[in-house]
Amino acid sequence: MVTPFMGYEWDFAAVFRHRELLLEGAKGTFRLAGMAMVIAIPLGLFVALLRLSRLPVISWIAVVYTDMFRTSPSIVLIYWFFFAFPLLVGVDFDTFTAVSLTLGLQTGAYMAEVFRGGIQSIRPGQWQAAKALGMGLGTTLRYIILPQAIRRMIPVFFTRLTELFKATSLAAVVSYPEIVQMASRVSSDTFRPIETYTVVALFFFTVIFCVSRLVRYAERRFAVPE
Repeated sequence: MVTPFMGYEWDFAAVFRHRELLLEGAKGTFRLAGMAMVIAIPLGLFVALLRLSRLPVISWIAVVYTDMFRTSPSIVLIYWFFFAFPLLVGVDFDTFTAVSLTLGLQTGAYMAEVFRGGIQSIRPGQWQAAKALGMGLGTTLRYIILPQAIRRMIPVFFTRLTELFKATSLAAVVSYPEIVQMASRVSSDTFRPIETYTVVALFFFTVIFCVSRLVRYAERRFAVPE
């Protein structure tokens, strides 16, 4: 359908004729974001615990990791992990491995600070009560501290995952077939860049908006009572 608007004739039909490419790109985006989350969440928790360690050396290592990845541009890290890191370890990385590792490690650095803030927000009396009951550190974290901390972390947690989902678009720089890379192909084939990237923008908006509704429900459902 061609619709004139402010002197420009919009034609989304040309874009939708190539919907298979966009759907393939959307799958690639979800796959990449999912793998990065699998890396980032447990890594963030692990680094947060290292950061809270009373051993200065271990805490210092965690600080170096978080500062290095939080201050580095994502696109630079993607190039580095795709071109330089394989030379250092002697292993060839495909684009999916390089980008998911990059985004996972960088998001893990941010998640470490989210977990650390959530854990430190729990009153010391909780730790003392668990210790008085003879509970070990691991048991205390699992059953007492983390359930409360995670409920406090939900809004910031979602913000970081949103940034991760949007950062997947940077994978196009190494030709990983996510939705922006596939949109570039559709734009070249149809000569309709405005319509193509409008569809991509709507894709990101729809996904993030729907997830934000779920997060707001979870935030209300699991809110910590005062």
